[in-house]
Amino acid sequence: MLKYLLKAPDSTWAATSPAQAKAENLKIKYLGTAGFILSDQHRTVVLDPFISRPNLWQTFSQPLLSDPVLVQQYIPYADDVLIGHAHYDHILDAPELCKQTGARLIGSQATLMYGRSAGLSEQQMLETTGREAIQCGKWQVVGLPSIHGKALFGRVPLPGDMTTPPPFPPKFHHLRHGQVFNWWINTGQLSVVHIDSADFIEQELQGRQADIVCLCAIGRKYRPNYVKDVVRLLKPKYIIPCHWDSMVTPIDAVPQLLPGVNIAEFLEEIKACGVIPLFMPILSELYFDQNTEL
Repeated sequence: MLKYLLKAPDSTWAATSPAQAKAENLKIKYLGTAGFILSDQHRTVVLDPFISRPNLWQTFSQPLLSDPVLVQQYIPYADDVLIGHAHYDHILDAPELCKQTGARLIGSQATLMYGRSAGLSEQQMLETTGREAIQCGKWQVVGLPSIHGKALFGRVPLPGDMTTPPPFPPKFHHLRHGQVFNWWINTGQLSVVHIDSADFIEQELQGRQADIVCLCAIGRKYRPNYVKDVVRLLKPKYIIPCHWDSMVTPIDAVPQLLPGVNIAEFLEEIKACGVIPLFMPILSELYFDQNTEL
């Protein structure tokens, strides 16, 4: 496992954009961990923003703070911020991003508890228990109830909910995952499903076709038939691997793979299911044509 932690991703895996860089096309930008920016000329939706990326010592020994300069630099615009679950590497920068851009924070009870501790107003937050259609301008999103996958050592890290606001700034152990969502995002022409932890509830994905799936890499071996079942249920054309990096290197540095993550094997597994894998280096962008069917 150590060799994967020390190994940097192979640049030859980087995908070619399926469409041209045009305003009318859907742009997907990868932020590292499970973070993405989805945007077109009408809307900018951010998923699981984690830009500040404290180092290993800071993560486990210090209060966790969002870096406002980095947030402004890398995510200057946002209309909505969707949180899949409330672990620090999915939610740390969300309140600061909402403060800077005026975006809505959308997620579970645990997500809103962290938003409250960070000083967001109730008017700027929207709680969901899942399955409801939420309008985001011309887009529509639905939080599909899910479960957190097993990660390192076959365990679910920091289980449980947050029913009261955690201390602010929080420490690593204060941010429990709470309700987990797989987000289904419909731009009107394309649909994207974001799976930020390597598990799901099969019944919740049934009937939710997706053109593009952003799929968590870490812990995938603990979920039997993980890729096969995602493809069977969602029938995507493309899968973008995410949550493969170690999370503790600066966002503009060469990342390291998480222990146990084998990207080459993951890409081959996706191909074997008849789906096109699109590996995105951190801060890279891909475009998808919204005027023709994928």
